Amino acid sequence: MTSAISNALSGAQVQTKRVAASAHNVAAATVTVPSDAAEQEAGPLRVDPVSAVGGGARGQTRFLAPGYLPTYDPGDPQADAKGLVARPNVSLEQETVRQIEAQRAYEANLKVLQTGDAMLGSLLDHSS
Repeated sequence: MTSAISNALSGAQVQTKRVAASAHNVAAATVTVPSDAAEQEAGPLRVDPVSAVGGGARGQTRFLAPGYLPTYDPGDPQADAKGLVARPNVSLEQETVRQIEAQRAYEANLKVLQTGDAMLGSLLDHSS
């Protein structure tokens, strides 16, 4: 029983990381950098769920490659002589979907936690 609760808790923590990474991406979606500096910038984040030793999961954070895409925008103050800037490789539509997926997975893990807690409470009530 406690392993189910531990697994659900670690799963919920992974989903929290996924939402935080997606929020970071959305916040940085409109930030431009000079096209020649794009390789020095970190770029958007992704959190990949990875099975943990002994059960459960953990979130492995990584940078998305390519982090920035060249975009023609001669009016941008960061534009180079060719009118190019580097914009984060972020799709607001995909980030919205990622946030919804993470929310649903978090809710599912929370339900497992609640059910495990209720079953454990019931077991303790019967044993006393």
